[in-house]
Amino acid sequence: MRHKITQFNRRNAVFSGILCLLVLALALYGFFGQSRDQKAKVAHGKPLVKVVTVNRADMTRHINLSGQTVADANIPLAPKYTGRVTEVRARLGDAVKAGDILMIQDTGDLDISIAEQDAAAGAAQADAREATASYDANYLKARNDLELETSKYERNQYLFSIGAISQDTLDRVKQEYLASQAAFDILADQVQDGDAASVQSKQYTAEKAERAADALRRQRADMFLRAPRDGIIGYRNVEAGAIVSAGTKVFSLVDNSHLNVDCTLSESDAAILKTGLSVQVTIDALGTDCPGRIVYVSPAMDEASRTYQVRIELDTAADDMKAGLFAHTSIDILQRPQTLFVPKEAVLSRNGRQILYILQADGTVAERTVRIGLMNDEEEEILAGLQDGEVVVVTNQDKLKDGTAVESVPYEGPDDDAEAAS
Repeated sequence: MRHKITQFNRRNAVFSGILCLLVLALALYGFFGQSRDQKAKVAHGKPLVKVVTVNRADMTRHINLSGQTVADANIPLAPKYTGRVTEVRARLGDAVKAGDILMIQDTGDLDISIAEQDAAAGAAQADAREATASYDANYLKARNDLELETSKYERNQYLFSIGAISQDTLDRVKQEYLASQAAFDILADQVQDGDAASVQSKQYTAEKAERAADALRRQRADMFLRAPRDGIIGYRNVEAGAIVSAGTKVFSLVDNSHLNVDCTLSESDAAILKTGLSVQVTIDALGTDCPGRIVYVSPAMDEASRTYQVRIELDTAADDMKAGLFAHTSIDILQRPQTLFVPKEAVLSRNGRQILYILQADGTVAERTVRIGLMNDEEEEILAGLQDGEVVVVTNQDKLKDGTAVESVPYEGPDDDAEAAS
C-alpha cells in the first residue's frame, strides 16, 4: 500500500514539473516576442519610422466598377386595342425576327367597317366627279353666253352711234350683257388652286372618307402584334380565345445581341471619369473577360441612391451571355501629370494645419506645413511645402516632434504599416 502511494506522489511531481516548464516556456516566448516588437518600433532608443522619397510623377486614381449585364433591349409588348385573340404564334424562348407576327386579334368587325367606309369613299368620289362635270358644263355655257352678249352689245353700240337704234334698245341689250357677265363671274370667282369651291367641297368629302378607311386599315394592321426588332421571347401571358385589354403586357422581347454593364459610381470618381475610355470587363459567372468602353456617365446624381450611373458597352458578347450577370472592372485615371504626392498616412492634421515630417540628412525629422491638392484612395497631392527629392516620414509620427532623431527603413505600401504603428 505504501509503495502505491509513493508511485502516485512521484507521478504528480513529474506532472507538476512538466507543467511548470511549459508555463516558463510560454512566459519566455512572450517576453522575447515583446522585445522583438519593441525593437521593431525603437532601435537604439530612436523611433523606427518608414520613409518614402518624393519625386514628381503622374498621379492616378484607381476606380473600381461593378454592376450587372443589361440587355440591349427588354421591350414589353401589349396590344393597342382591346379584342379577342384568335391566334398566338410565339412561344416562350422563341427567337423572332423584326416584323414577325406574334399574336392575332379578331378582325371581323373591322373588315365590315372597312368595306362600308370604302363604299362611302367611292360614293363621295362619284359625287366629286359629278360636281366637276356639272361645274365645267355651267362654266362653258356661261362663258359662251358672255361672249355672245358681248358681241351683241358692241354691235348695238355701233348701231346707236349711227342713229340706227334707240337708247331704249341699247339699254335693253346692255342689261342682257351685264347679266351674262355676272353669271360668268359667279362661276369664275369660285375657282381657287385650279378647282371650283363646289368641286373642292365634294373632293374633300371623298378624301375624308378615304382617310377614314385608311385609319380602319391601320387599326386592322395593329390587330397583328409584331416583333419590333430581332430578339427572344422572354415573357408570354396570352392564349388563343382570351380577350386582352389595350395596353396589357402579353409578351416581352429581349435582345441580347449587344450587352451593356450598368454600374454605380461615387461623386468623387464620377467627377473625373469620362466617356470613351476602354476597359476590360470580367464576367464572373462565365470566367471570361470582355473588352468594352464607357459610353455614358450620368450628368446628375440620383437623389435616392446618391450615386451616379455609368454604362459600359461590351464590344463582344458570348453566345451564352445573359442579362443580369455580375461583372466588374477597374481603370486608372490620370489626375495630374508630373506632380508631387505622398501616401495619405504621411499627412497629419494639427490645429487646422496639414503637416508632415521630413527626414533630414542628419537623421532628425523636421515638421513641415503643406497645402493639399487632389486625393485618391492611397495618396494626397502636395501643392506647396514639399520639394522634389525630399524624404517624407509615413509611419510612427505620434512619437515625433521637430528635431527628433529616428531610425528609418523604406516604406513598402499600406499593408506594411501595421508593425510600425505604436
